[in-house]
Amino acid sequence: MSKIPPELKYTREHEWARIDGDIAVAGISDYAQNELSDVVYVELPKVGSKVKMSEKCGTIEAVKAVVDLLAVVSGEIVEINQSLSTSPELVNSDPYGEGWMLKIKMDNPPETGSLLSAEDYGKLTKETGH
Repeated sequence: MSKIPPELKYTREHEWARIDGDIAVAGISDYAQNELSDVVYVELPKVGSKVKMSEKCGTIEAVKAVVDLLAVVSGEIVEINQSLSTSPELVNSDPYGEGWMLKIKMDNPPETGSLLSAEDYGKLTKETGH
């Protein structure tokens, strides 16, 4: 069973967000990293670039597939996890900690209201068989 920290918000596409003031720290969920298997490369946007909620902002390459990383909220990228360029396996070993991917300064914080709670995300992953 996948880990789903209760303090985080989630998307239906299996990204998570930790909201801290007007900053959203984001990555992919434990469920997503399990489905992808071994992550071998992560392409992240440049610091200073603008992203829109639910739109592609990066790419995750794993043994099983290459998938788009979608922005959890709209805003400006203020930091990316540089460690993932040399150690993409951190996404698998610690998806909610050292495997974080982006920090986004939110343009529209009320957008987070459309993200899923941990309880709702847990139901979603059960519906899909995990």
